Amino acid sequence: MLKISNLTKTYAGNDKSAIENISLEVSDGEIFGFIGPNGAGKSTTIKCMTGILNFESGHIEVDGFDIKTKAIEAKRRMGYVSDNHAIYEKLTGIEFLNFMCDIFGVDSATRGEKLKKYLEFFELEKAIGDPIKSYSHGMKQKLNIIGALIHSPKNWILDEPLLGLDPKSSFNLKKLMKEHAKAGNTVFFSSHMLEVVEKICDRIGIIDHGKLIACCTVAELKNSEVKQSLEDLFLSITGSGKNPKAEKEEQDFSNGAEPTEINGDDEAKQ
Repeated sequence: MLKISNLTKTYAGNDKSAIENISLEVSDGEIFGFIGPNGAGKSTTIKCMTGILNFESGHIEVDGFDIKTKAIEAKRRMGYVSDNHAIYEKLTGIEFLNFMCDIFGVDSATRGEKLKKYLEFFELEKAIGDPIKSYSHGMKQKLNIIGALIHSPKNWILDEPLLGLDPKSSFNLKKLMKEHAKAGNTVFFSSHMLEVVEKICDRIGIIDHGKLIACCTVAELKNSEVKQSLEDLFLSITGSGKNPKAEKEEQDFSNGAEPTEINGDDEAKQ
């Protein structure tokens, strides 16, 4: 349902690519975790996938629709949660959600049903009539998530979706992600919470210095050959020796190592 082929993106004024020759596919019914140090290219890849950023080479398809040539069709089939709360703070919560429903053509009956479900699920019923500018960081994140899911998109593309959520809301979102994949849909999300990624993902991609350096299933982490946690694997193959949370301000777009093979079953993808 999501396919990236030889994706390269270079920002103006930079000699080196932010991401280089990225290729991967996420299948129906799969939760795919995308991890790497800050500055490695995670958000750049996601912004290219969602059509926010243009890119000079490669192809991205969402349910078979090219993000460049069939942008509207592709975007209608995705729900995107950004890492920076891209919402209109002068609106009230309900005005923002109705705006999102209007954009994606959600009819009134479905709209009422979905709003009731998600507002109760994320405990926003009492605040939904208040201006967004009065919301806390966590409340804005909840509203952002509801806005991305309100039209029941087949593909969820989530950039650090758990950041700022309270434990109950975090648990509920993870539950929704599992249910969405179980119904035959796709979840693609980035996170620095490696324990969460290891627990709920079917496959994991690790990006470093703009290149996809490894791609493996969670089951491979637990076989007799590897015997590593995701955190151990992450640190060993990125060679940083540091926890990714400690690299939050790093913006390094230099070229990295060639993709490596986790074991003989699945080849890492470029």
